[in-house]
Amino acid sequence: MLIRSIFSSAVCALGLMATVAYGQPLKPSLDRTLANGMRVLVYENPRAPTALHMVWVKAGSIDEVSGRSGLAHVLEHMMFKGTQNLGPGEFSRRVAALGGRENAFTSKDYTGYFQQVHKDSLREVMRLEADRQRFLKLNDQEFKKEIQVVMEERRLRTDDNPSSLAFETLASVAFQASPVRNPIIGWMNDLQNLNLADVQQWYRDWYAPNNMILVVAGDVRANQVFQWAQEFYGPMRSRALPPRKPQEEPTQSGMRRARLKAPAENPFLIMAYKAPTFRDALGPVSVSAIPARDLVALDVLSALLDDPGTGRLVQRLVRQDRSALSFNSGTDGIARGPGLFLMEAVAAPGSSLSMLEQKIKDEIALIAKEGVREQELVRLKRQAKASQVFRQDSMFSIAMEAARLLLAGRELADAERWLQVLEDIRSEDIQRVAQQYFSDDQLTVLEFEPLPLANAASKPRSAAGARH
Repeated sequence: MLIRSIFSSAVCALGLMATVAYGQPLKPSLDRTLANGMRVLVYENPRAPTALHMVWVKAGSIDEVSGRSGLAHVLEHMMFKGTQNLGPGEFSRRVAALGGRENAFTSKDYTGYFQQVHKDSLREVMRLEADRQRFLKLNDQEFKKEIQVVMEERRLRTDDNPSSLAFETLASVAFQASPVRNPIIGWMNDLQNLNLADVQQWYRDWYAPNNMILVVAGDVRANQVFQWAQEFYGPMRSRALPPRKPQEEPTQSGMRRARLKAPAENPFLIMAYKAPTFRDALGPVSVSAIPARDLVALDVLSALLDDPGTGRLVQRLVRQDRSALSFNSGTDGIARGPGLFLMEAVAAPGSSLSMLEQKIKDEIALIAKEGVREQELVRLKRQAKASQVFRQDSMFSIAMEAARLLLAGRELADAERWLQVLEDIRSEDIQRVAQQYFSDDQLTVLEFEPLPLANAASKPRSAAGARH
């Protein structure tokens, strides 16, 4: 979905899935923890002679403090700039020489590093990754070059991108206290004032084995992988982590509105309601647990509204009265912080944003009053289960969901429990969440007004040196 890919996906993710494949069989072939606290998951899958190797660090933009936004992402870039044993860029050159691909991604909740190689090269990429996780070499010359790359990345992906700029503005208005209000890539002024000492401190604070998860999937042998993990990651020393303060968001008690102008083709509207996320504070996931039912029901409601073929608001706004060019919705899903239920509509020529906003509210009010038809609910559940079956072919999808669940304080078994709750969702659940969460007091609205494209910079920028 467009909403999920813009608002809550990782920076520099290179095609990784932003959505969550709830209900997949996440039980690994091996699930053990090294003596230093690093958790190791291995998924044996002999379908192809490849191996996926991922290291997840529980440190993202939600852990940053005022004045240092973007720090997690900057360090992700610096992780490719050499170690005590390798020169700048050598890590990537060696993986490429093995015939593999690699990259990294930063989110609000975590930073991840991955390589996908032939199974015979797995041991070598584990050695290489452990080397930079343990012996990263940070110097001022490389930092000064790379911070310019990051700032240019921000200009290209946010400042010159109407959708990204709008979602960044929306988050900063919707949230007042929680650090989820800050962009993953960082505010430009913060990037301009970061220094090497900031990056070094972030690396010392968070890049500890007891703050990491190792996931390996593919045509591998679990016990052999664990032996290599002990060999390469075992020597890393665990250490005390900085205390994480709650920074919970105060209750919103009135509608918030923002208006944004930038060069673009069409006006659009984003409506954001405060909504729960799948994190440790949610409590147990079971058929009888109302918080879990609410979360699943909100996902079902999103599909009810924006399914490309049958979504109610897609049908009404895009196909019937043609007041919108597109409509999308989605939730933040798995996250360590507070979340939003987001809806975006791009206005068709001649349509006003206020009219679109009212039509969306009218549809939600109808659901709150009448619920949904049984045939709609059966169809949505069938589509969800089919989607899960298809995603089981993706080792990336399975590895990502497993790590994200654990980093959010959940259990791997929650994926299966989620499916059990989905099976039991009823019309009254959809009706209840429509009544409970879609109140104007919990709503933030962003109206985007396009400026003539001629006002945009005529000369395109180039992200020279950007590797992600």
